[in-house]
Amino acid sequence: MNRGLLIVLSGPSGVGKGTVCAELRKKDKELIYSVSATTRAPRQGEVEGINYFFKTKEQFQSMIASDALLEYAEYVGNYYGTPRDFVERMLASGKDVILEIEVQGALKVKEKFPEGVFIFLLPPSLDVLKERITGRGTENSDVIDHRMNVAVEEMNLIHYYDYAVVNDKIDQACHRIQSIITAEHCRKDRFVAGLNTMAAATEKA
Repeated sequence: MNRGLLIVLSGPSGVGKGTVCAELRKKDKELIYSVSATTRAPRQGEVEGINYFFKTKEQFQSMIASDALLEYAEYVGNYYGTPRDFVERMLASGKDVILEIEVQGALKVKEKFPEGVFIFLLPPSLDVLKERITGRGTENSDVIDHRMNVAVEEMNLIHYYDYAVVNDKIDQACHRIQSIITAEHCRKDRFVAGLNTMAAATEKA
């Protein structure tokens, strides 16, 4: 009954996943951020076990072979993935873990961890999403158009998720997500196993 929840926050690029996740962690100091493993070299100021678990390619490939990752992907010559052991240890200790991830990665996590709480973060509109992507000033028009097309495709996958939250205002989006977490902790299914154990112990006594 005291097991934590894995909260998977996902959505299209530019929707504000990182900003919302950071704000949630400010509001709830007990919420654990899922630390990813990577084969890229540490950047200045990055700390092992806080920013990433830094692995060699051989170590990472061994993790893939032993099914030690909930999901992984290769990007610009380096691997990135979510270690299963870290998540399981935190959940077993009663901590809620939040995983901020792209849509394809979230669907891979759902295959291996269907009991997670999957939340899709939506923009108020496609126009707002395009403004946010354009506002970064890092992509040309062709890249922006491609990212918008991908965003539409990703939003069509919303039916794989448990909840949808519109990121119109950060505080409101965080409040909705916190409400979802509270409600999930109160689901009867999360109490059944514990109650059965208590009943069995009572019968033996």
